[in-house]
This record gives sequence, C-alpha cells and structure tokens, in this order.
Amino acid sequence: MTAPQIDEQIAQYSQTCTKLIDEVGRVLVGQEAMVSRLLIGMLTGGHILLEGVPGLAKTLTVSSLAKAIHTGFSRIQFTPDMLPADVIGTEVFNPKEATYSIKQGPIFSNLILADEINRAPAKVQAALLEAMQERQVTIGTETFRFEDPFLVMATQNPIDQEGTYPLPEAQVDRFMLKVMVDYPTRDEERKVVDRMAGGKPMPEISAIATPEDIMGARGVVEKIWCDDKVRDYVVDVVRATRNPAELGVRGLEGMIETGASPRGSINLMKASKAHAFLQGRNYITPHDVKSLAPDVLRHRVMLSYEAEAEGKTVDDCIRQILDNVPVP
Repeated sequence: MTAPQIDEQIAQYSQTCTKLIDEVGRVLVGQEAMVSRLLIGMLTGGHILLEGVPGLAKTLTVSSLAKAIHTGFSRIQFTPDMLPADVIGTEVFNPKEATYSIKQGPIFSNLILADEINRAPAKVQAALLEAMQERQVTIGTETFRFEDPFLVMATQNPIDQEGTYPLPEAQVDRFMLKVMVDYPTRDEERKVVDRMAGGKPMPEISAIATPEDIMGARGVVEKIWCDDKVRDYVVDVVRATRNPAELGVRGLEGMIETGASPRGSINLMKASKAHAFLQGRNYITPHDVKSLAPDVLRHRVMLSYEAEAEGKTVDDCIRQILDNVPVP
C-alpha cells in the first residue's frame, strides 16, 4: 500500500477517533491524556491500567468510551470476597438431567471495565491472566475464545490505601499501559462542579463507532511506517532499564532491580504507532516514543532498596533514561 493510500485511510479512521473524543468530552472535563491512552489501547488491542485516588472520573471515562462504541460492554466491580468463578464463569450441575452446563461470567464481552481491580484477592486477579494474554478462558475442560475487539480497562486505587492488594507482577506485565491519573486543574475542577452539581441530568452518550471501525483502524495503525533508527531507539530505551551504563545513562547504577522485558519493547513500538496515527501521521517520530515510554515502562521496572531510600521514583528513572539515551 502506498503512502497516499495510507494517508487517506488515516484521515478516514482518525475522524472516527476524533468523534469518540468529542462524544466522551460531553460528560468528561479535562483528562485528555487519559482518553488518548484509552484510545491507544483500543487501536492496539492492549490492556490499560488506570491508577489514581477515588473521584477522578476513571470509571466514568471508561464507561463513557464503551458506550460510544456499539459493542459489548461488561463492568466487573472487584471486592475482597470475590471468587474466580465470579469473573470467568463456572460449570453448573443440572440435577434433573444429571448434566453440567457452562454459565459464562462477565468476562465474556468485548470491553471489560475491571473496576478497582486491586481490591480482589490474588486468586481472582490470577483468573484474568489467561483471558488477558491468550484472549480465551477455560472452564472445566472447555476452552472459549473471545471475539474481537477484546480489551480490559482496569482501574485501581494506590496500593497504600486501606483494603487493597498489590497486583502480581505477572498480571501487571499484561497491561500495555499504566496511566497515572492526576487531579484536575482549578479551571477544570470548576467546570466539573458546574456540570455535576448544577442539577442538570448528565448527557446521554451516543454510540458513534462500531467494532468494524475499531478493527479497521487497527489495520491502519499496523501499517504506520517506522525508520530503522527509530526502531533502534525503542530497543535502546527499553534496554537502558536493564543496563543503564551500557547505553550511556549515568547515575542509575544500583537503582534498578529489574528492567523491562522484550514485551516492553513490543508494546512501546505498538503504542508509538497508535500515537502517530492519532496525530494524523503515517510514520513514527522519537517524540512518539518519548511520549509513551513512561506509560509503557513504569509498571515493568522495579527499583532497588537503594533507589527507594534515596527517594527516587520509577518515573524519575525513566525520565533520566529518556534524557540521556541518544535520540536519532
């Protein structure tokens, strides 16, 4: 496919993404970065983890985006007393016929809102592993594949809050992006108060996109061009989380316990393509990589005790890597 043809498809499908952003904006004030990251997940099939204190419209954003797409949507409210069967389903015995039948759980949908995922115990969180990675679940002896698009958008409160459980590293790695949701600005918060406390009903979200639109846009994103030098830059940024000195990053010796795996490189490349697509370009620039690197890497890098003792955060280390790895 030629570049002009790709440009034409980008213009066609990016218009749909713009409409989605505008539709979500009817009920959401600010949080443009969170909405764009959710769209990147939609365009790449990557799962998204949103972290922030309660009351920052995480659930509202995800549910509004799901309503704007005419597809299946399921919300799972995680609680400490949940069982794995509450998520994936179970076998039900019929005493009259002496047979078993499958009762499918709420995971059987297209867009899954896993609300407050870190309030569930580890065995329930582990039940999502096969679903998120393999796009399928096994109940009894039968395996069920999910229909595309299938995307898990999870929210969690910070793990230092009471009544929460840290997510297992194996499950955290299944998320393409971990997005930190911050407080709104003063002007945005004033608009929120005017809109939500004004006595007017919240606007209804209209379905303006279809699964076919999403899958078509994914096909275009896969065709976004990337120069070999930018590919090398993606690999170098991720490798710098494992051995900073090898890539010329000084000051991080002994600070990083575990770096990002090759899955981080794959996801950074995919996310950068989607970011370029949302910007209306048919090629990736190093700016795309820099913009997405913190969200792709922050949950894949584990700091050492020395770094924690010095007050360094994962984002500090990633920022230092991005500032020192040579940009093509």
